[in-house]
Amino acid sequence: MSGGGLAVFDLDGTITRSDTLAPYLWGYLWRRPWRALRGIAGLPTALRYPFTHDRGAVKGAAVHAILGGASRESLDRWSDRFLSRLLPHGLFQEALAAIEEHRKAGDRLLLMSASTDIYVPRIGKLLGFDEVICTQVRWRDDGRLDGHLASLNCRGEEKLRCLAAVVAREQPDRIYAYGNSSSDLAHMKLAHEAFMINASSPAPVKSLRWQQRAVTLPS
Repeated sequence: MSGGGLAVFDLDGTITRSDTLAPYLWGYLWRRPWRALRGIAGLPTALRYPFTHDRGAVKGAAVHAILGGASRESLDRWSDRFLSRLLPHGLFQEALAAIEEHRKAGDRLLLMSASTDIYVPRIGKLLGFDEVICTQVRWRDDGRLDGHLASLNCRGEEKLRCLAAVVAREQPDRIYAYGNSSSDLAHMKLAHEAFMINASSPAPVKSLRWQQRAVTLPS
């Protein structure tokens, strides 16, 4: 399929009120406090961050430390519980309205997130996105989670590369992009219309203020 519009939405801080990965990890840990001892293994990677600035390595180490060895069934149950709380109260109403506006206009909806594929594709499906691109994590041969990253961290230049591939494939007539941080500016340069949500500092794109209110998902 080629032509038409493509609406690209970041997730954390753009659709959701805040980050989702940290609450996801800590919520799982809170219910399984014995896993806290596993966090020690991730400390060396975290301590190297000021020198390496490798967010992907820190993310993979954190997921591995807290969720590593968990079964798909356990993570599916936690994802269901996590999203049952996030979706009714943790989204911007204006974000849902923008998504719905693009859907009614016939635009293809693309969700792009640096958060992981443990739960982000579920959010995309529930919100009616046509495609989801996010950071992928590794699974062990026995079907349990390893947690280290199986892809590059979908942020900054990697998000730009992924969007460029979609644009080359889909050849949309017009691209709309919504983000909330400076790391989104790289891929937003490909858009005809770009919107920075709740930006804390001036950015070379249009700025929108989305109010934080509880929302009901569209049926």
